[in-house]
Amino acid sequence: MGMVGGGRGAFIGGVHRMASALDGQIELVAGAFSSDPEKGRLSGEDFFLDPERVYSSYAEMAEKEAAREDGIDFVSIVVRNDLHAEVAIAFLEAGINVICEKPLSYSLEEGKRIAEVVEKTGKVFALTHNYTGYPMVKEARAMVQAGKLGRILKIVAEYPQGYAISSLKEASEDGSISNWRMDPSVSGISNCIGDIGTHAENLAKYITGLEIEELAAELTAFIPGQELDSDGNMLIRFKGGAKGILFASQISTGDENNLNIRIYGTEASLEWHQEHPNELTVKYADAPREIHRRGNSYNGEVCGQNTRLPFGHPEAFIEAFANVYLSAAEAIRDEIEGNYPRESGYDFPGIEEGLEGMAFIEAAVASSKNNAAWTKLG
Repeated sequence: MGMVGGGRGAFIGGVHRMASALDGQIELVAGAFSSDPEKGRLSGEDFFLDPERVYSSYAEMAEKEAAREDGIDFVSIVVRNDLHAEVAIAFLEAGINVICEKPLSYSLEEGKRIAEVVEKTGKVFALTHNYTGYPMVKEARAMVQAGKLGRILKIVAEYPQGYAISSLKEASEDGSISNWRMDPSVSGISNCIGDIGTHAENLAKYITGLEIEELAAELTAFIPGQELDSDGNMLIRFKGGAKGILFASQISTGDENNLNIRIYGTEASLEWHQEHPNELTVKYADAPREIHRRGNSYNGEVCGQNTRLPFGHPEAFIEAFANVYLSAAEAIRDEIEGNYPRESGYDFPGIEEGLEGMAFIEAAVASSKNNAAWTKLG
């Protein structure tokens, strides 16, 4: 594995390195960790890498790694949104597989450019919507696929955080930008929906398989001086007739990382909370509710395949990320051996999920600008 971005002080880069290394199948051997060459060099020292494989730019890295007999098998991209497309395309065109942080790109138009190159090169492209990696999320998906819930009627997906409330309280009179996600020249047209709302959208699609047809959204920039949203509420119509409510917020005081989802069917319903990820609640109209816990033999095969520890030993965020990396590694191994893609497919988010996420962001912003008018996904 190589990495672009994620140098000293970068939270998500550290998460990716820990997750990729967890199962002993992936080794970090190269990187362009920062646009600051000195910071990049020091990051390479932190990770005990060969100095010759610590690069000052992603372009140099793509060129030189592609030319090596022992070059990287894939690159992990953990830079800001506005760089995703150009970095991904550079490595894909150099013949190197890609694992990329979400959202897919700065815009849907850029995302389509990435998709064209993925199709042209035939390389693996994985997107780290990491919440799909939780064992009990996979169990929920298997229950839906097996028909345990009956016909899906309603989906409620929520992702409230409260971290930005400090920016609301401390916002300076000149409206200085608190972080890059609030800067439209870097983040794109949305902050909150682009950052965490896409996780709620992707989780609903992953578990139920249902696609959004249209939505009505109200996005609000509560932080003075900020152009981009810090809160969003929307109604959703899914293809096939199911209805939905999606709420994402970064000004929900007191909430930490409270992603949760409820799925209501004609036979049963499911409920899962990211802050209590080892439990899945199944509810019935005429029977007691069930609490399914990770690590137990009563869970399905796919849940067991994505579980590392016995019951009673919690698994969480890093392990979920690691499951995405493991699934992507299967595809990358197949690609290297000339067997990609396999007929049975792979269990990780890819370019299609990335495009769906970008279409979701653009539809939500367009709807909000049009007084929450119903807007179809492009």
